[in-house]
Amino acid sequence: MKIFIYKTAIVAVVTLIVFEITIGSKIKSIKKEISQISSEQNREKIITKIREEISKANKKESYFNEADKILLSTFIKKIGKELKLEN
Repeated sequence: MKIFIYKTAIVAVVTLIVFEITIGSKIKSIKKEISQISSEQNREKIITKIREEISKANKKESYFNEADKILLSTFIKKIGKELKLEN
């Protein structure tokens, strides 16, 4: 019975260590990124950056090159055909 308890304890400790090394570190990094985004100063920086990028985009003459225009036009036409309701 002692051997079973020792083996179980060893397996539990090894499993915990492997979890912390692999998944635990990823969870910590994700939590850190979320906390950075949720802070008031960083939120203001993000909003300012988005406004700047939108302002730059509004100053451009055109958003797409010819290949992109053709591709998007074809895609939108196909979606339009698919969404047409039959009477």
